[in-house]
Amino acid sequence: MSSKLASPQMVLNSRMLYTSWIPADPAAAARLLPPALKPAANHAIYMNQYVVDSAEQTTGFGAYSLTYLGLDVAGHPAPDGVTPGRFFTNYFNSSEVVRQYARERGVPATPGTTTLEVAGGIVTATTHVDGRPIIRTRAEVGDVADITLAGHLRYITQVRDRLVSGNYPYVGELVSKFNVLSIEFLDPAHPVYALRPASPLQVVAGSSFYAPRDSFVYPGGEYDMGPANGKREHAEDRELAAV
Repeated sequence: MSSKLASPQMVLNSRMLYTSWIPADPAAAARLLPPALKPAANHAIYMNQYVVDSAEQTTGFGAYSLTYLGLDVAGHPAPDGVTPGRFFTNYFNSSEVVRQYARERGVPATPGTTTLEVAGGIVTATTHVDGRPIIRTRAEVGDVADITLAGHLRYITQVRDRLVSGNYPYVGELVSKFNVLSIEFLDPAHPVYALRPASPLQVVAGSSFYAPRDSFVYPGGEYDMGPANGKREHAEDRELAAV
């Protein structure tokens, strides 16, 4: 059964905590990539934990919460030519409507919930799967400020045996102060533990933020990147893939 939602979909004013770090085991993380992709030179991991509080903030998704994460990859930057492209390895979403839409586009969408709470100048984002917490992030945050972050991210997915690239435009309203305090992977038995951060924590500068209001389109500008196994294909194969 295919999703009845039109593409792309828009989300307004989500509450979002976006972080990036150097992993404890870069080799284990790299093994999660398809052969056609290679990790970025710094082996960075990215993660987005966010909440959409009401259906009125979306064009069809409804309210939901989500944590997704994966690897920065080499050689496939976002439209700005600087921000690395990113491959999804995990995607824990509370809504089957959104999971179905995402799975059709090659995203490894599975059930999960995310909470974001702000108290005493600390935002805490907790990701739950099967009722138990598996990731918890804490960051020191200030008040909403007249600071806007806007652009495109490039996310790469695998649809059957092919890679697909999509551009995701966003506009985020940031806070006056932001400092990541901790990123904890709480369940060593869960496969996502392969992406845990090194100790001491090494946050990637310029790739982490907290936005009390972040809006984005999901996705646009999609195109076929070729076989996920990295093998060269003949011209007739590319023609068939485009049909």
